[in-house]
Amino acid sequence: MSGRKNAGRTSPWMLLLISLVCFFATYNFLTMPSRGWDVPRKFLGGGGDRGSAVSYRLGSGSAADPTKRFHVALTATDALYSQWQSRIMHYWYKEMRGRPGSDVGGFTRILHSGKPDGLMDEIPTMVVDPLPEGKDKGYIVLNRPWAFVQWLQKAKIDEDYILMAEPDHVFVKPLPNLAHGDEPAAFPFFYIKPTENEKILRKFFPEEKGPVSKIDPIGNSPVIIKKAQLEKIATTWMNVSLKMKEDQETDKAFGWVLEMYAYAVASALHGVHHSLRKDFMIQPPWDLKSDNTFIIHYTYGCDYSMKGELTYGKIGEWRFDKRSYLQSPPPRNLSLPPPGVPESVSTISSLVSLDYSFVAVDMCAVN
Repeated sequence: MSGRKNAGRTSPWMLLLISLVCFFATYNFLTMPSRGWDVPRKFLGGGGDRGSAVSYRLGSGSAADPTKRFHVALTATDALYSQWQSRIMHYWYKEMRGRPGSDVGGFTRILHSGKPDGLMDEIPTMVVDPLPEGKDKGYIVLNRPWAFVQWLQKAKIDEDYILMAEPDHVFVKPLPNLAHGDEPAAFPFFYIKPTENEKILRKFFPEEKGPVSKIDPIGNSPVIIKKAQLEKIATTWMNVSLKMKEDQETDKAFGWVLEMYAYAVASALHGVHHSLRKDFMIQPPWDLKSDNTFIIHYTYGCDYSMKGELTYGKIGEWRFDKRSYLQSPPPRNLSLPPPGVPESVSTISSLVSLDYSFVAVDMCAVN
C-alpha cells in the first residue's frame, strides 16, 4: 500500500516545474501578436474604443521616434456603402497601429455629409460641411479637398505628418513613415499621365512654373505628407478641383480621376515633389501578391472562373466586387475563391469578411 501511495504522490520540485511551464506558456500566448488573417472575424471595439474623440492616442507598441508618427485621415460619407468600408479600414488600422515598425498615430474619419451618423461612437470622426448644393455636379469626390480644408482648420492634430487614406484601403502590415522630411511619399498611378495631357494641364499649371513633368503621377491618396505642407496645398487643391470641374474639356478628359489630377497640380504649384513608392499599395486583381506592400486597395472587381481564371469585365463564377454591396456589407461567410486565384485576391476577400452581426441596428438607424 505504501508503495502505491508514494507512486501517486507528486514531488514538490515537479509541481514547481509544471507551474513554471504553464506560466510561460500562458504568458507567451497572451503576448503573442495576432496575425492579421488569424484574428477573430469580429470587429474589435464597439465598446472599449467608443467615443466621439477626434483621434486616438497611440499605445506603447509604436515606433521609437514620435516625430515620425502620422495621423490617418480618410474622407467618407454617411452612405452605408461608405460606412462598412470605413469600419473595415478602421478595424485593420487598430490591428496594425501598435505593432513594431509602425509609425501610425491617431485616426480621424472626416465625414463630409454635414451631419453625424451612426458610427460616431465607434470611429473617431469630425463632421464637416459638404460643398454647396449642386457645386459638385454629381461628382461626390469633389467634396474631399473641401473636407480636408475644413478639418485642417478646425482639428487639433498632434502628429507632424498626415496619411490621406480612403475607406477601401486595408492595412496588411505595419506602416512606417515613408516620407523623407519635406518630401512626401505617394503611390504612383499608371493612369495619371501629366505629360500626355499637357495641353489641358497648362490651363492650371502655367508655363512659368516649369515643365508639366513637375506634376507627379499621383492622387491625394495614399500620401504621407507633413501637416504644414498639406495646410498650404489643401486650399489650392480645392480651388483647382472646382476649376477643373467647371471646364468642360478638362472634366471630359479626366472624368472620375479629376480630383486626383487636381491634387497633383496643386502640389506642383507649391513646389512639392513626392517620393513615388510602388510598395505603398497594391490593387487586386492586377497586383498578385500582398507580401511586399502595406495597403491593399480593393477598388477593382475581382471576377474568376472556378478554374481560377480571371474574367475581368465579365461577371465571374466567383467574384468579389465592393460595388456588389451598395445596400449591405459583405457577408461573414463570403465564399472562398477557387484554387489558382492570386494570393492578393484571397487575402482581401478574407480581410473584408468580418462579423457584421451586431452592425445591422447601428447602420439601419443611420438613414
